[in-house]
Amino acid sequence: MRSNVLKIIVVDNNTLLHEKYNTYFENYKDFSLEGVYCSIENALMEYASILPDIIILEVCFPFLTGIREIRLFHKNNRHVKILMVSGKSDFDIIKKAFKNGANGYLTKPLCEIRLLRALNSIKYEGAAMSSDIVHKVISNFQMKSYNSFSERENQIIDYLCRGATYKIIADKLFVTTSTINFHIQNIYLKLNVNSKSEALTKLQEFE
Repeated sequence: MRSNVLKIIVVDNNTLLHEKYNTYFENYKDFSLEGVYCSIENALMEYASILPDIIILEVCFPFLTGIREIRLFHKNNRHVKILMVSGKSDFDIIKKAFKNGANGYLTKPLCEIRLLRALNSIKYEGAAMSSDIVHKVISNFQMKSYNSFSERENQIIDYLCRGATYKIIADKLFVTTSTINFHIQNIYLKLNVNSKSEALTKLQEFE
């Protein structure tokens, strides 16, 4: 990435934030805001003429996700850096963002200082994450794993320990509730218990 002023575009369907972005960048010396767009389609139309160094991209849009569209920006310029912003801090969403090529992830609401720190981190270090995202990533990687269970069963156990319902677990793991029920019955069988409360009590006895 060039060491001079970096060109930025923002793609965020919340038009109420557009003026704030413009205000923020009035005070940034190392970054130049070249455009603010309410849709990915509009951003792509002017993308080739701007060739931004960094894209600030909202995670969620109507009928699509910004995460899936990262590839469209990389297709035109594989060196562009992409900073995802979102009101959601779900670990699965964060993981998908980085897996698809994001260089950073910030949770809303943003402020001028947080955004500037993130942009500087991307400029000098190549990546950026807000502190709450860092804590979430660390906690998920520190998740307990029990040798007696499969990887999927361990995922389900972790959600059960957090108090999640079958439906929530199914949504998180992108499967049906009947599939979750099947795995939970296997977990109960391995633990030799008949209920969630018994399962949680027995799991607490494991190291």
